[in-house]
Amino acid sequence: MAKIAALSGFPEWLPAERLVEQHVIDVFREVAELHGFSGIETRAVEPLDQLLRKGEIDKEVYVLRRLHAEEEDREPSVGEDRSRTLGLHFDLTVPLARYVLEHQNDLAFPLRRFQIQKVWRGERPQDGRFREFYQADLDVVGQDTLPGHIEAEVAVVMAEVLERLPVPSFTVHANTRRLSEGFFRSLGFEDHTAVLRSLDKLPKIGADAVRELLIGEAGATPEQARACLDFASIRSRDASFAERVREIGGSGEMVEQGIADLTAVLERVEAAVPGVIMADLSIARGLDYYTGTVFETFVSGHESLGSVCSGGRYDSLAADNRHTYPGVGLSIGLSRLVSRLLSADLATATRSVPTCVLVSVPAEEHRHLSDAAARALRGRGIPCEVAPSAAKFGKQIRYADRRGIPFIWFPGLDGAADEVKDIRSGAQSAADAATWDPPAEDRHVRVLAADSDPGPLA
Repeated sequence: MAKIAALSGFPEWLPAERLVEQHVIDVFREVAELHGFSGIETRAVEPLDQLLRKGEIDKEVYVLRRLHAEEEDREPSVGEDRSRTLGLHFDLTVPLARYVLEHQNDLAFPLRRFQIQKVWRGERPQDGRFREFYQADLDVVGQDTLPGHIEAEVAVVMAEVLERLPVPSFTVHANTRRLSEGFFRSLGFEDHTAVLRSLDKLPKIGADAVRELLIGEAGATPEQARACLDFASIRSRDASFAERVREIGGSGEMVEQGIADLTAVLERVEAAVPGVIMADLSIARGLDYYTGTVFETFVSGHESLGSVCSGGRYDSLAADNRHTYPGVGLSIGLSRLVSRLLSADLATATRSVPTCVLVSVPAEEHRHLSDAAARALRGRGIPCEVAPSAAKFGKQIRYADRRGIPFIWFPGLDGAADEVKDIRSGAQSAADAATWDPPAEDRHVRVLAADSDPGPLA
């Protein structure tokens, strides 16, 4: 048989790596539910015309059709009706908008929803970027109105998720649409979109090249370009950013309201999760879509990964003839984050299998004793498996050791007591499957940060 080649952009983790990914998924779910968010799952496909409403992403959408497609199932040509063609969703926002409209009469608003699901994008695979990957979203969606404090609340939940994961220190960077737009207007710009588009390229091309873009494409004077770059350089952990904005020419009602909005977010997040929030006025990505606060999150020492968690306030997720649905949402590229955790050895599972105890089989005619011991252990929440064959005990011990299983169980014969052996230390003692407990740190697989002690991550 010819060697099977890996399919680029479609990651498949080994069992120990999958345990790390599952840990990240579990932490996200647990924290979200602690804050009252309900999990939903939407279908994997949406009508193509709905998927393409988000912008120029035609080349990224995978179209779904049968191998022996009939005429009505074929991929439509340019200009043809795409409402009957299905595409795999490339994010979880388009499905959420449809879900809200479709189920609005059965939902209670504000809807507090989290969603962890695979998405598909036909982009070029590279480090941390895949064609099939998990995305984890957290949104609060209102009906017609949504209080401003929700913007900070969603950021707090995401910060708590990241704090419980085996990542180095991270910083949540925040800016507001109102502050940026107000500042550019106070400089005399009528079209702030071109300015945002230029500033968004700062991390890639640097200040000098952005200055040329501002002058050449946004129509800025040298003085305006300098003020825009000064604005984008402002960072602070507290409200001191406001003074700097005013010093470089920011003024007017919109600027002051933006300062108040961003200050409120900083204070609320800092009170709940100290030391992670920062005002960063260079954030421009998404401000042409988001209408309030926007967030991007960077992991210290891994800035090349880009923002691992981003999002913000949008005033019209969806709308019909009766209602509009404003919301605040943040999203983690979960597979991208897991990929970096694994490739940089930032996290590891304590063993490659869930099994805590391997129940040995002394002989095939005694397998029923092994099965009974395993049932008793599982009934008390202790993960275990029965040895696949009644090989010599030394071979069964080696089988367990290779898989990282810490304990092996020996069923007693002819009325003798069962015994359990700690493979790591060699300690062996009599035990009863109805009462014996492993150490708490061994009962379940733990995911540890690279520099952690044997204690589990919260």
